[in-house]
This record gives sequence, structure tokens and C-alpha cells, in this order.
Amino acid sequence: MEIKTGENKFYIGEDAADTDAEVHYVPTGLTRIIVDHTHVAENLRGQGVGEALVKRVIEYAREEKLMIVPLCPFAKKQFQVHPEYQDVLAK
Repeated sequence: MEIKTGENKFYIGEDAADTDAEVHYVPTGLTRIIVDHTHVAENLRGQGVGEALVKRVIEYAREEKLMIVPLCPFAKKQFQVHPEYQDVLAK
């Protein structure tokens, strides 16, 4: 399953406008992004797709030296269960 890059999001699907799964973020300032939405289509649930998308946005934040504010409940939960993500969690 290929994770693609769109405008302020990472997604799975053929088209960035009509995704099968996505994690969306909003840049805020020069050093932070707000993860505000994660969506996984019914047919992809239970396969680790949401986790993979959040992991991808974590990698992006590390590459770009950004901190993440996880407002999306799913992303917030991923930060709670993965202590290794704490390096990019905005305090």
C-alpha cells in the first residue's frame, strides 16, 4: 500500500481529492503542524492503515524539524501508545 503526498496531507488512494485514507495537517508558524484529521475507509480498517499514516506524518515532522500538535483523537492516541514519537510532540 503506497502512501502518497498531497497538499498538507499523506494519503492512500488514486486521487488526492478522493482518498481511501488520509492524515491531514495544518502548518502553524515555522516550526509546528497541527494534525487535525485522520480518515480510513471502512474497507481498509483493521489493517494498520491509520497507524501507518500517522507514522508517515511523524517521519515528515522529523525530516523537516517540525513539532506536532495532535488535535485529531486518533493521532493523539498514537502519541500516547508510542513513546518513541515524543521527540516531535509539541509541549
